[in-house]
Amino acid sequence: MELPAGGEAIRRPGEMMQLSVLGLDLIRRSEGFRGRMYLDVAGIATIGYGHRLLAQEAYPNGIAEVQAEKLLAGDVRQAEQAVERLVKVALTQGQFDALTDFCFNLGAGRLASSTLLKALNGGRYEAAGEQLLRWDIAGGAVCPGLKARRQAEFQLWGGAAEQTAA
Repeated sequence: MELPAGGEAIRRPGEMMQLSVLGLDLIRRSEGFRGRMYLDVAGIATIGYGHRLLAQEAYPNGIAEVQAEKLLAGDVRQAEQAVERLVKVALTQGQFDALTDFCFNLGAGRLASSTLLKALNGGRYEAAGEQLLRWDIAGGAVCPGLKARRQAEFQLWGGAAEQTAA
């Protein structure tokens, strides 16, 4: 079994972790704030920092950034819980951040059924990290925004962003 990239593991299976400031910054940067409802690249009604509107939600007057931050916190917690539930191996903070962003963006179902998760839970960290880069297609074509986001996740995965920020 390979060790996680970036040195000693920070999260052991069953331990709780939280998205770091770097991970949260990636989500904010990738999503951007929009106070009015819009359709994302997949055609899903969205508001704030990439919050997908539920059937019972409506914001006819839009939302302020403070409200968007509250929605973001709840959405991030759901993504963190999905990573905690699905990943059975040790993770570094950067790997946890990358997977949490991935789940925030694409949903837990995509991670659950992915080759990325199979490789990761099989202890193949390098192969799992490389799988992140494959998730850059929307509407049948490579999306530059998704490509940049997957590259940023890959950098977090390998610890480059942590080293840069230190």
